[in-house]
Amino acid sequence: MRILAIGPRVYLGDIYLALMREGHEVRVHAEDRPEERAFDGLIGTVPDWRQELPWVGRDGMVLFERADRGEVADALRRDGYRVIGGSAFGDRLENDRAFGQEVLRQHGLPMAGSQAFDGPAEALAWLAEAPGRHVLKFDDSRLPTFVGEHPDGLDLAYMLRRAGPGRVLLQERLEGVEVGVGAYFDGQRFLRPACIDFEHKRFFPGEMGEMTGEMGTLASYEGGERLFEATLGRIAPRLAEAGHVGYVNLNLMVDERGPLPLEFTCRFGNPGFAVLAAMQRDGWGDLFRRMADGGAEGFATTQGWSVAVVLTVPPFPAVDHAATPADDVPFFYRDPPTGAELSHYHPVDLRRDTAGQFLIRRRSGHAMIVTGTGATVPEAQEAARARARNVIAPELRWRADIGERFLQGEGDRLRALGWID
Repeated sequence: MRILAIGPRVYLGDIYLALMREGHEVRVHAEDRPEERAFDGLIGTVPDWRQELPWVGRDGMVLFERADRGEVADALRRDGYRVIGGSAFGDRLENDRAFGQEVLRQHGLPMAGSQAFDGPAEALAWLAEAPGRHVLKFDDSRLPTFVGEHPDGLDLAYMLRRAGPGRVLLQERLEGVEVGVGAYFDGQRFLRPACIDFEHKRFFPGEMGEMTGEMGTLASYEGGERLFEATLGRIAPRLAEAGHVGYVNLNLMVDERGPLPLEFTCRFGNPGFAVLAAMQRDGWGDLFRRMADGGAEGFATTQGWSVAVVLTVPPFPAVDHAATPADDVPFFYRDPPTGAELSHYHPVDLRRDTAGQFLIRRRSGHAMIVTGTGATVPEAQEAARARARNVIAPELRWRADIGERFLQGEGDRLRALGWID
């Protein structure tokens, strides 16, 4: 199969490498400047994706990485192309926080309290009249969420004062179990099974430190059907009406009131794609074909659990725009992976120089995702940790506690509430 991929900086380069190992032809267009792209020396790029449409044809597949190209994806579908990566409706679900909340409310889901504002100044004025703990979210999903701790909202006020222009949402600070439920949508229905996932966004073990894109995830394709049917599954008619094709995830906070939706993700996440890939038996090409063609009831998965661990070096989670290729960090394997083992190592912002040395881009320090699977959470944890220990790089950091929250109480609480098996 021919696949034309379009994204900011070869963000899903590891998926493209996997597709090539499966025997597919892949061409990639990166929208960002050459110095900002990943996978240099591993994946070549094409300058103009529209010029590649005759090559990919209507028998091939077009993939959009970002949740901001939905209108283009919809137009290509109308022209007969098979397109994965969202829709204009999916883009708005993710990027217009207030709209996503309203859609969920229309489908009868219980909602956490929230207030939308045109900018930080308006939110700051509201907070002065209603002090308290809230979660700050931006319509620009690339900006990090901030979880307020101070009972009068003083830390939140500080973050609002230093925020740039743009719409923001203040959401009720909830205490419960944070869990995501996700599934692939084929334009008419969700492919089954759905997954459940537990993200770990704080930089340090014990959920301390700054919020990052993500430091690791625990996931499974088992046990989440009731949660899916009560939440994300209800949105299927609206996604079908929009012709959405791609991955959709709904983040929830679950307590005695039930599952309270927090936000949508309508694209392939990172490390979300990796933690799921470890449990998808037939590869990305098979899954993409099922999504694009429609009509498939499901796909093959493995039982048990998957753990993804994110490996980083400084300046992660910050970005150093002044870093040059001379600053990039070499990395090595103690035991280089081959064959099936290679599928558990997922490069993120790496390149390979002319001598064949792998280098981590110092600008982001976002090196790699490693995954481990097992029948139990501890088995999956140990498999992921073993692979993390197989990677060597100066100043390498990673969290060794991914999945511990589930073992220390979250899993038992969700079972006691009847939401997972």
